[in-house]
Amino acid sequence: MKTVFRTAEVLALHGRGAVRHAIACGRWQSPHRGVVVVHSGPLSPAEHELVALAICAPASALGGLSALRHDKLVGFAPETTVVVLPEGADRPDGVPFTTHWSTDLGSADVHPNREPRRTRPARSLIDAASWCGSDRYARTIVLAGLQQGLVNVAGMHEALDRRGMCHRRGLIRESVLDAGGGIQSLPERNFDDIRIRAGLPMPTRQRRVKGTDGRYHLDVSWDDLDLAVEVHGTQHQEVGQWDADIVRGNEIVIAGRRLLIFTSYAIRHHPDLVVRQLRHMFSSLGWRAA
Repeated sequence: MKTVFRTAEVLALHGRGAVRHAIACGRWQSPHRGVVVVHSGPLSPAEHELVALAICAPASALGGLSALRHDKLVGFAPETTVVVLPEGADRPDGVPFTTHWSTDLGSADVHPNREPRRTRPARSLIDAASWCGSDRYARTIVLAGLQQGLVNVAGMHEALDRRGMCHRRGLIRESVLDAGGGIQSLPERNFDDIRIRAGLPMPTRQRRVKGTDGRYHLDVSWDDLDLAVEVHGTQHQEVGQWDADIVRGNEIVIAGRRLLIFTSYAIRHHPDLVVRQLRHMFSSLGWRAA
């Protein structure tokens, strides 16, 4: 049942005298000018969000993680209420929520019928990734939305095209492509650039090895050092694949090889870390450059 109203709405339903009396006697409350809550108890988190929307311009919508909470994104609780206002709208004074502005709050990006009014999941993921504090967290948000089925790859591309220029646009696009398998082989190619930069010898690629549960491939291996390297993309984050990868990694170690694992994110965005760990491993194995 709806409990939060703009003052004009509740006056139209009940009349000015009845509304004033309900507030004066404590049966209802007005937590902010222009808003009436039709009960006297503490406001729930959802009601705080509705109050925030009610005191903003009518076309405003919840955005980012605040919107995604209502679309059932798991594992990403918003730290504060986020409201997206239409470009040029005034921000209400003295209110404890975060505001952003946008010229794109039409039905393509804001669902016209869902309550509370909020941006659609694809737009919400893009905004949350743009507004958060780190590249790694941004990537995690995008991948989580795709893996939890809130959006699909095509929908993310369409929303990103509409969104235009935004912070981390390239990283968001890369994450969507990676989730869809569009650049699945790139991390391994990038790894070879890192290997050359580190001054390490040519490995054996995709070597077939027999494990206890059948044959499998090693992404990269140096047989003379009994060393293998695995590059994990987003497909490795699926629960079934993750479990299989752990078993496979154990088999590699049981067979006597040492194993290093790098994520595709580390390969693309933290090559210095990968170089450092590779050199450290090779040094610990007694390898010296010719």
